[in-house]
Amino acid sequence: MATKKISILDYGSGNLRSAQKAFQQLGVSAEITSDYEDSLNSDGFVLPGVGAFGSCMSGINAVRGNEIVDKRLAGNRKVLGICVGMQVMFEKGFENENVSPGLGQWPGSVELLEAQIVPHMGWNYLEVNPETQIFKGLEDQSFYFVHSYAAKELEMNTHEKFLKPIVHYATHGEKFVASVENGPLTATQFHPEKSGDAGLQLLKNWVATL
Repeated sequence: MATKKISILDYGSGNLRSAQKAFQQLGVSAEITSDYEDSLNSDGFVLPGVGAFGSCMSGINAVRGNEIVDKRLAGNRKVLGICVGMQVMFEKGFENENVSPGLGQWPGSVELLEAQIVPHMGWNYLEVNPETQIFKGLEDQSFYFVHSYAAKELEMNTHEKFLKPIVHYATHGEKFVASVENGPLTATQFHPEKSGDAGLQLLKNWVATL
């Protein structure tokens, strides 16, 4: 695994160092960068995200992250979105009565969770799709979430960008999309880098697909 190189996009969002540290614990070279060519050419590309959907999209676009994601996926090169980095893969996000366009890799929108307590903060279990690659051996593990917004559903026709995605759900007040495996594009609403041994194993499983 030490031969693989991971680029973590630096666009002004948080949780970069913790993501980098998690990969380094696995013996994987992980560089925090906003360099366009480095991000295009790395073995794996990570799009993290903390904060508001619209603010993250502004930062992503400012460093041409939208182009990086498009080109990598068009070339069947692996992309991993984390937290808001997963949310922005959808067409749009609703936040504080504002609507922000996302990267549009998946149809649908990100909306406020209907729950008694938001944000959804803490450990939660997933309904893991048995076709999974990244959750192999982790089907009964919990992962760490911090979010108030989520996609409630992901429905794609097989003739769209990729084959039908493998979708995993969790519940906090209502059912929501917790993770997606969709060809070269993988994403998690939770933070694997903050999810202990289970999170490290998930990242290891993802790196093994590069």
